[in-house]
Amino acid sequence: MAASAEADRVLAGLARPASRGPAAREAAEAAKDAARAARSRFLDVHADTVYDHLTDGRTRFLRLDELVEAAAAAYPGLVPASERIADERARPQADKEGHEIDQGILLRAVLRSPVAGPHLLDAMLRPTARAVRLLPEFRRTGVLETESVRLERRDGVARLTLCRGDRLNAEDEQQVDDMETAVDLALLDPGVRVGLVRGGEMTHPRYRGRRVFSAGINLKSLSSGGIPLVGFLLRRELGYLRKLAHGLALGSAATWHTRHAGKPWLAAVDGFAIGGGMQMLFVFDHVVAASDAYFSLPAAKEGIVPGAGNFRLGRFTGPRLARQIILGGRRVRAAEPEARLLVDEVAEPEEMDAAVERGLDRLDGEAVLANRRMLDLAEEPEDGFRAYMAEFALQQALRIYGEDVIGKVGRFAAGSG
Repeated sequence: MAASAEADRVLAGLARPASRGPAAREAAEAAKDAARAARSRFLDVHADTVYDHLTDGRTRFLRLDELVEAAAAAYPGLVPASERIADERARPQADKEGHEIDQGILLRAVLRSPVAGPHLLDAMLRPTARAVRLLPEFRRTGVLETESVRLERRDGVARLTLCRGDRLNAEDEQQVDDMETAVDLALLDPGVRVGLVRGGEMTHPRYRGRRVFSAGINLKSLSSGGIPLVGFLLRRELGYLRKLAHGLALGSAATWHTRHAGKPWLAAVDGFAIGGGMQMLFVFDHVVAASDAYFSLPAAKEGIVPGAGNFRLGRFTGPRLARQIILGGRRVRAAEPEARLLVDEVAEPEEMDAAVERGLDRLDGEAVLANRRMLDLAEEPEDGFRAYMAEFALQQALRIYGEDVIGKVGRFAAGSG
């Protein structure tokens, strides 16, 4: 693509982004903007053709990372090559060109296509290769230990514990990978009937010895350049969160009556569920919260889009409260009446264990599976979710490279030690 080549020529003659003056920044943005406009026009017309070529007529199921890598090889200039993305990953966010935005342009076009989009969503609902490899050992032992998650099968319950105790379970790329692996294993294991997600005890000085659900996105990782669009922001939404809600796509193992294998899930919130932690709650069948817990989506402070929170929150709270939480940064405490729109049960901290077990017992039934499936179809039709995620793919890519975001997360990260 001529515009892409011209952008590369302009950027090659400039200093690195963090060292550019106003004139150089303007020249860089103009060149990148022209190339992105050309890519968007091309994909407006040819998205299905590109996707069919990359997936051999939709006979191959490529995950997000595989798709953008294949596109870079097959269509030079359409998306950045893997080497260019690797170089960007080694830089702090403030010193990147923002080549991930070009990945966002491609994925927006694919997801909004009624032909290619559903195929990509289905690909992301399939078990990961890591989970398939670990499944025999997990079925034998009933235990998985990873860097950020511990999974234990006990009495038919997959007990998934978030165990990043030094960072309040703030999510990064490693945790997204570990979470998807654990969710896959729980859904694949026939010995599991119900799933539980709960935060473990913290080693962080401010909360040492206390359980915490999640502090949301790891702002230090974002500031240092370690939160990728494809590997974190999109994989999280289309991977483990959607699997919690809708189950695994069975692929060749599907039957005439079942294409997805889902199981009911319960979340137990101790301490707080901030940002991505609160977003997680919208896909659970039952939520129990400690009476001293609180919930927030600090999108306005961070400057980014809170995942699919904008798509799902209003379903629980109504539009006015959703805007107060997302746009105004309102914090909702479990003891407030409004919290009952977000959780099913509030328990005193010392009674949380008993409340969790009662909730798990209520979810353990064959009729629950059929009814949750019908609720999912009614509440979150695939076409609506797909349209939202198509726009999210681009808007979130633009946001993580916004000057306001880079400045904000840098200050948050510096003060969060």
